[in-house]
Amino acid sequence: MSQQHDKNETAILIIAFLTTLGLVCGGAFLWFKNPRIVSVSNGSTQQIQSNTNGFTSITKVPTGLFNYGGSTTWATIRRDVDSVIQKELPQFQLRYTEPITGAPGSSPGIRMLIQGQLAFSQSSRQIKAEEQSTARSLGFELVQIPVAIDGIAIAVNPNIQIPGLTVAQIKNIYTGKIKNWQQLGGPNLPITPYSRRLEDGGTIEFFHDNVLNKENFGANVQFVSTTTDGLRQLERNKGGIYYASAPEVVGQCQIRPLPIGRQASEFIPPYKEPFVQPSECPTKRNQINVDTFKTDKYPITRRLFVIVKQNDQSDQQVGMAYASMLLTEQGQKLISKSGFVRIR
Repeated sequence: MSQQHDKNETAILIIAFLTTLGLVCGGAFLWFKNPRIVSVSNGSTQQIQSNTNGFTSITKVPTGLFNYGGSTTWATIRRDVDSVIQKELPQFQLRYTEPITGAPGSSPGIRMLIQGQLAFSQSSRQIKAEEQSTARSLGFELVQIPVAIDGIAIAVNPNIQIPGLTVAQIKNIYTGKIKNWQQLGGPNLPITPYSRRLEDGGTIEFFHDNVLNKENFGANVQFVSTTTDGLRQLERNKGGIYYASAPEVVGQCQIRPLPIGRQASEFIPPYKEPFVQPSECPTKRNQINVDTFKTDKYPITRRLFVIVKQNDQSDQQVGMAYASMLLTEQGQKLISKSGFVRIR
């Protein structure tokens, strides 16, 4: 992305977080230059307390036990950030809640929020138009507040020694157009693409929408239930390939995260160079390539959002308080510790 884009996005974030979450009329969408970031408002003003250092400096924090849920990508944030919130603000109790049926994820979380089962939701993708439409039909709006930067990492078996893949090549692999590693300069070995199912979460939806351009997965794609299962398949299958949130992939010992590029001349690794070989792991582990994620030089980046219900009730207060905590200096440091890139 260009420097101008960074300036535009920074200016927008300052406006959105220091002043309001949208000075736009009647529920309009305010699209930024990066189409993955959108603020939604029904005209009301929502204040983000962003000039604060820590969780305890946030005012008007509700008291009680509040259900929240959503993206599995957020698991390390729940571990490293939410646990500290619970310790420092014991009156603000959070309980992660999974759907009664089906797997947890961004889509089920947003659906549960709309249905009144959650106070707020965590998402690894932006709100969909149909979700906003459903919310409006029930008399409220949804607002998404970006709090962290993430990227999608492409992983293969260490046996696959190629310099990287372009986004177009990744698309062709997952839509069934490229079927052998030899077509990409690798060994004469069939490619086995692994993925979680489209309905399983925001990461898959993001990948489907932004990498596959909404084309169908190829018939050769094998579906797994979890990222843990997908990565284990790569250890067993020399021709396998899998994608997931970068913090779930980059530090793993028995797989190889691939550099990717918009063009073959500009491969960007999701890890800091030099690459830590599997033989050196776990004494050493690869780390996230923070700078390229923050500047969007890495081709497949996205934002993580807190989804808040604008209904002038307690749910709105809970969601805004939580988002404000994550945007404090303490929250951003803990987000960095959890493996994601801070947005502020």
